[in-house]
Amino acid sequence: MAVAAAIVFCAVWFLRWDWLPDYAGRLANGVVVSLLMLVSTCLLGFVFAVPIGLVQVTGPWPLKLLAKGFCTIIRGTPLLLQLWLLYYGLGSLFPQFPAIRQSFLWPWLREAWPYGVAALTISFAAYEGEVMRGAFAGVPPGELEAARAFGMSRWKVFRRIWLPRAVHRALPTLSGETVLQLKSTPLVATITVIDVYAVVSKIRQMTFLTYEPLLLLALIYLCLTAFLVLAFRYFENKIPTRSA
Repeated sequence: MAVAAAIVFCAVWFLRWDWLPDYAGRLANGVVVSLLMLVSTCLLGFVFAVPIGLVQVTGPWPLKLLAKGFCTIIRGTPLLLQLWLLYYGLGSLFPQFPAIRQSFLWPWLREAWPYGVAALTISFAAYEGEVMRGAFAGVPPGELEAARAFGMSRWKVFRRIWLPRAVHRALPTLSGETVLQLKSTPLVATITVIDVYAVVSKIRQMTFLTYEPLLLLALIYLCLTAFLVLAFRYFENKIPTRSA
């Protein structure tokens, strides 16, 4: 704590921060964009991760193979490569089709952020699909058999027993993966999405400063990470667990 306090004191006292009020608005907008990217891609990714994990446990072998191949390919290739393939590859093909340019989707498809959302969502779904596969497989079969013995339908067993127990088991891992997803959001700056990383990069170019903007960026991500960890810990403590 003493070392951290000394570092903070030196950063505040010896470095230049007179530029901060001029860029506070841009930084706030960048943080909002980063949070929107994080929340939207995590929610969408988890929605896709549940069936991807479930089908690997219960589905027929063609769907199992398809889900396994999806997770293997996405997890085995860099996220930056996937982002560029979507934006510079798929995104460059859409303008060649007049039907797409004249459709209601064109105002969104010509922007950069949908491709960033798609790439981050696909990546999160692949990683969390494997997490949910292990979580679904780890639920004791006796709990599911007891629910069926009470006359519950398959859907009710899944909704009230299997899915909540799997999410409970996966919650600590989901916390870490969400933090990693936050640290992946700066990649969208490479396709012209103006998040907080892009704002800091612009500040460095305009002020010719190196350490101050980067230290501020590190502090912003540190605060966001701490908030995520505390939020997940709160939910973990709220979920009742069986005593031994």
